[in-house]
Order: sequence, then C-alpha cells, then structure tokens
Amino acid sequence: MASMSILAAKFTRLLKKTCNLSTIKSLRSPQNTGKIIKTGAGVLAVGSAVLYVGHKYTRGNVVYAARSRKRDDELQKAVRLTVRERRFIKFASVEYDGQLYMTPQDFLDSVVESEPRPRHKRRCLTDKELETITYSTPSLRYGGTHMFRTMRDKGIVSYTEYLFLLSILTKPQTGFRIAFNMFDTDGNERVDKNEFLVMESIFSHAWRGRHGGLSVQITEGKRARNYDNMLEDEDQGLQRRNTVDTTLMVHFFGKDGGKELKYEGFRQFMENLQHEVLELEFSEFSKGQDTISELDFAKILLRYTYLDMDEYDKYLERLLDRSEDSIDITFDEFRKFYQFLNSLDDFSIAMRMYTLANHPISKDEFLRAVKICTGASISQHIVDTVFALFDVDGDGQLSYEEFIAIMKDRLHRGSKSQPRGEGWEAFKYCVKQEMKGP
Repeated sequence: MASMSILAAKFTRLLKKTCNLSTIKSLRSPQNTGKIIKTGAGVLAVGSAVLYVGHKYTRGNVVYAARSRKRDDELQKAVRLTVRERRFIKFASVEYDGQLYMTPQDFLDSVVESEPRPRHKRRCLTDKELETITYSTPSLRYGGTHMFRTMRDKGIVSYTEYLFLLSILTKPQTGFRIAFNMFDTDGNERVDKNEFLVMESIFSHAWRGRHGGLSVQITEGKRARNYDNMLEDEDQGLQRRNTVDTTLMVHFFGKDGGKELKYEGFRQFMENLQHEVLELEFSEFSKGQDTISELDFAKILLRYTYLDMDEYDKYLERLLDRSEDSIDITFDEFRKFYQFLNSLDDFSIAMRMYTLANHPISKDEFLRAVKICTGASISQHIVDTVFALFDVDGDGQLSYEEFIAIMKDRLHRGSKSQPRGEGWEAFKYCVKQEMKGP
C-alpha cells in the first residue's frame, strides 16, 4: 500500500499545472489512489512509446548536434572565453564568411531560455540569403514591440550588437539619452553609421576587459584552427571584421547605410525591445491569459538570481504562507515594476537614506521612493507581493538590502538563465487556493 501511495504522489506532480477543482478534490480522497495509479500507468505507457519513437527519429539530429558542440568545445579550449562570449557561441545559429551570428530569435532565446533550440548544425548563409535578409529588414519607422519575434531567423546579430542589446534591457529610461549622446560623438543630435560602429566597438572592448577578457592560449605549440582562423590574434576573436551590414545596421541606417539615427527613433527602439522581452517572459507564464499569478510573478523575479534551490523555495514558501487572497497581476503592472528595477541604483541611494537614520522602510515609503526615482507609480498589489517575499520577519518592513542584492542579480540575464520547474511549492499554492473555496 505504501508503494501505491508513492506512485500516486509522483503522478499528482503531473497534474499540478492544471490546478482545477475536480483534480484537487480527487487528490484529497485516499480511496482514489487506485484510480490515480491506473491513470498514471496509462500515461507512463504512452510516454514510453513516445520517447522510444522520438529517440529513433531524432538520433540523427543528435549526431549533428554533437558534432556542432564538439566544434564549439574545441574553440573554447583554444581560448579563455567570458561567460557572455560562451553564451553567444552557444546560441548563435548562423555563420557567414567564417563569423558567427545570432538571429533575432536566437537573441530572444538567449535572454529567456537556459538552452538554445535543437538544431542539426549551424546554417551557413549564402550571399543570396543575406541579400534577402537585408531587403526584408524593416526600417526604423516600421519597428515595433514584436519586431524580433516577427523576424525570427530572417536577420543577423553580431557579437558586439548582442552586448549592446543586452545592455538595453537593464537601462532606465533616463539612461536612453545618455546612451544616445555617447554614440553622438560630434554632438549634432544625429548618429551616423560610422559613429555607431566606432562606439559599438569601444563598448564591446570595455565590456570584455571588465569581464575577464578574451586571451588566446595556444596548447602544444599549435595555433587554434577553428572557424577559419577566427582567432588569429587576441583582438579579433568574436570581434573580427564585419564584412556585412547586420540587421541592426540596416534597421538604423537603411539599406545603403546613408540614413542618420535621431534620438526619438533610438529611444523608441530601446523601449520596444524592453517591452518585447518583458512580454515574452510574461506570456511564458500567462499561457495566453491577460494575467499571471503572484507565484508566477515571484518565479520570474527570482529566475536569474544565484539563489540555490533551498533558498529559492524559502522565498516561494514565504509568499505562499502570506498570500491570503490570490490576486492576479496584469502585464501593465508587471511592466511598470520592471521599469522600476532598471532604476535600482537610484532607488538604492534613496533607501540608504532611510537606513542611515535607522528608519524602517514601510510600504508607503517604498512607494514614495519608487515615485521619486522613476517618476512613475507601481501598484499597491505589486508592493504587497514584494513585501511578502522580502519582509523576512513579517513585521511589515522591507528587508531592503536583501531585496536590492537579489534584484541586482537580474543584471546577469543573458549570461545565465535558471528557469525553475513548477515544483512542490507551485502545487501547494494551487491546493491552497482550491481549499479556500469561492
């Protein structure tokens, strides 16, 4: 009987994503254990058949993928790569003239997924395919919050652009003007293609020096022979000459490269990209609905952190224990909160003034500090959820240092991703909500 209970418990994990009332009620009844096991056995039998067929027909794909990984491994043995360089190589799915590129879809995947999509091998672009990509790239006036998802694999993104795009995701709106002015080297309120390329190169070298650098380490006296001598010297590596106009260059400066980029277009592009990535994260949990649960919000909040599983579960458990009435979170609430997180440095300064005066931080003071730092308000519901996670002793005051330290981990997005499983805590949350009744 004990073994039957174990099997039943395992099968209930398969049901947790549905979380409907009938399922929960059936789980409450010990007499239904036999039914659960029979159903589970059927599911497992079908699953085994699917796994067998999938193994049979994907074995060839695995061989191709293994060869591609071996090639990447050889590259990484020949050089000491930074975390972001390794991630770019891992997700880049196309190659042209011996240089790796991401597609727009690759970039989105690298931000929100832990692993790239399965593929046979990297696609080597022909001149004709590259020409098609160039002519299908929308101009700046036709960009939008779905541009990367619409283009999918019909575009190329270089490594320096990958770093630039990542930096956009964590910039506050007040930083958009500063970023534009850095590119506008002659101060004429316009950025041309050459200005952009020069600053982009400087930016990538600064980033590389800050995060460990790319240093060639030749083993056994032999030069690395990967990617057509891509690593001829330390300054080339992933930054080797760009012989083609990338999708971003065409989007900003036109097909002939003669257009100039003005601040308004630059600002709109940055806002659109931030919106698109947030919408992608939100939709992953909303499953087509207009809202996500408080628990889903917490999972997104913690997914890029360096918490171990025990600490991660501790935060979710705290939220579960303190959530009396579950109120769903809209995308607008979600978006405004993440715009605030991009201003975390300013918020940290404001919070430090409270702590220097030994003054505890209440919800009202938290809201006021957010308003001062960002000029916008976040919802009371979001604040309640944040306090449920980070108010350690439940006294209604924020453990702000812990909050800021963990939220700053989100700056590592794009270099690491820790999508968490639903787990026991999610299942308990569903059970709790059902037990409360209408």
